[in-house]
Amino acid sequence: MTELHTPQAGDDGAADDDVVALLMRQHGDIRNLFDEVEASTGDARQEAFHRLVRLLAVHETAEEEVVHPFVRRNVKGGKDIVDARLGEERAAKETLSALDDTDTRDPKFMPQFLSLRSDVQEHARAEERYEFTLIRRSTDTAALATLAKAVQAAEAMAPTRPHPGVESGAANMALGPVAALMDRTRDAVRKAMNNS
Repeated sequence: MTELHTPQAGDDGAADDDVVALLMRQHGDIRNLFDEVEASTGDARQEAFHRLVRLLAVHETAEEEVVHPFVRRNVKGGKDIVDARLGEERAAKETLSALDDTDTRDPKFMPQFLSLRSDVQEHARAEERYEFTLIRRSTDTAALATLAKAVQAAEAMAPTRPHPGVESGAANMALGPVAALMDRTRDAVRKAMNNS
């Protein structure tokens, strides 16, 4: 089972103090979870997909609240880079939101899922190429560590479901606590129902 890796004290420390390493590791977790959903069937596929939905929602919220604002302010041409990423994120959130309401056994699920996978992978490659590379070039180790801590804090408070139309730090902050509480309640109910 692939879980969102948010390093804690006592981990090897490799990602704790480097936002780019942290986000790259999470991109790997996302790719692995897409593989798990595709390879699974029945209840296992449904459960893996719900973990993927949560992972993507939390990860993207943290990028929207921390990474994109940093790039916009500190990287030459950052506004255009971020605007392109936000457009990709909105499209992915819309697809993910529609899929989240679809049973994974539905014949329509897998074609939409594979399309989402392609879009998310293309988006991750663009982030890695345009944002992560420029963050590393324009930032010292102390700032990388500060950004990593900020990403982890944002992930702890992030909604666990996609909310299309909320692709900015300000919008996430306005919706965040309420959506996070509602999403976590929905997660707990879903888990309780699956365990009964």
